[in-house]
Amino acid sequence: MSRRVLNFGAGPAMLPDEVMSIAQSELMDWQGTGKSVMEIGHRTPDFISIAAEAEQTLRELMSIPDNYHVLFLAGGATLQYSVVPMNLLRGKTTADYLNTGIWSAKAMRIGSDYTAVNEVCSSAEAGYANIPEIDQWQLNPDAAYCLYTENETIGGVEFHFVPEVEPPLVCDMTSSFLSRPIDVSRYGLIFAGAQKNVGPAGLTLVIVDSALCGDVLPGTPDLLNYQLQADSDSMLNTPPTFNWYMAGLMFNWIKQQGGLEEIELRNQRKAEMLYQLIDESDFYQNHVHKNCRSRMNVIFHIEDVELTSRFLQEAESHHLHALKGHRLAGGLRASLYNAVPESGVKQLAEFMREFERTFG
Repeated sequence: MSRRVLNFGAGPAMLPDEVMSIAQSELMDWQGTGKSVMEIGHRTPDFISIAAEAEQTLRELMSIPDNYHVLFLAGGATLQYSVVPMNLLRGKTTADYLNTGIWSAKAMRIGSDYTAVNEVCSSAEAGYANIPEIDQWQLNPDAAYCLYTENETIGGVEFHFVPEVEPPLVCDMTSSFLSRPIDVSRYGLIFAGAQKNVGPAGLTLVIVDSALCGDVLPGTPDLLNYQLQADSDSMLNTPPTFNWYMAGLMFNWIKQQGGLEEIELRNQRKAEMLYQLIDESDFYQNHVHKNCRSRMNVIFHIEDVELTSRFLQEAESHHLHALKGHRLAGGLRASLYNAVPESGVKQLAEFMREFERTFG
C-alpha cells in the first residue's frame, strides 16, 4: 500500500487521517444500518440525526447565536457571489465590496450583475500584496451590505481584523473558516466552501442572521432563497448528504483537538515556521505585507523558474505534494489548513532549507 503524502494543496485539501479512517470504517455500513451514508434517504430519521448533530456541533464550536440560520448547501462559494445580492439587497440599489485579491474581485464582478457596486478599496495596483489602510476606504453607509474575502488563497493575503462597517458585513470565509475563533455576531452573513477546512468539495456552509432573510429579488430560484432553505432545514431538495456527514466528522475532530482556540495556536505556529524561514532567506521571497500575510496559504517564489520546477519535482519525491502556485500567480504555495500537521510543515521547512543549501 502506498503511503499517505503531505498534501499542501489549496483545495480540495488534506483531511485528517482520523476522519478518513472513521469514514472508511463506516463506508459500507453506517452504525449497523447495513447501508452507506451515501445510500440513506435525506429525510429519514437516520440522516436527520446526522444533520442535526453536525449543525449542533458547529454551533457549539463557533458559539453561533440562536438568531442565525446555519445552512448546508450545494453550489460552491462562488455561487454565493450571486446568492448574496439576491437575498440581501432588500430594496437597496448599491453594495460595498473590498477588492483585495482575485476572489474578491470576482465577487465584485458578479455582484455588479445585480446591483451598483461601490469599490470601497483596492490593492490591485499594488499587486494584491496588501490591504489598503482603513483611512483610504470609501464606505457607503447606505449600501445593502459590505462584502469582503477574509483570506485570499491565490495572493496569500488575510484580514487579521474584522472591518467596522454600518451595513451588514458579509464575509467569504472559504479558506479561513474554522481556522480560529470568531465572533459570529459581528457578521450579517458568512459563507464558506467546504473543501479547505470542512471536508470534501461539494458542500457550502452559510451562516446568516435571520433578520436578513425573506426579502429576495424577484425571480430568485427557490433553492437560492435563504429563508426557504432555512424553513426546510437545508433540505428543499436533496442536499450533498455524504459531504454533510463528512463535515460532521470534521467538526467532531476539531472539538476533540481542543476546539478553535487550540486550532488557532497550531495554525499560527505552522505559518510562523515557514514565514521565518522565508524572511531569513535570500533564496525564497514573499511579497505580501507582513501585517496581512495569510496563515492558511503561504505564497513564495524562487527567482529562477527552472529551479521552481526542480523544487516541485524534488518535493514530490519527498512526499510533499501540491506546492505549485495558482496558475494566475505562479511561484509556489503551501496551504496549511487544519488537517496539515505541524510535523508535516516541519518536514517542508527542512526540505526547503536543504534545497536552498543545494541550489541557492
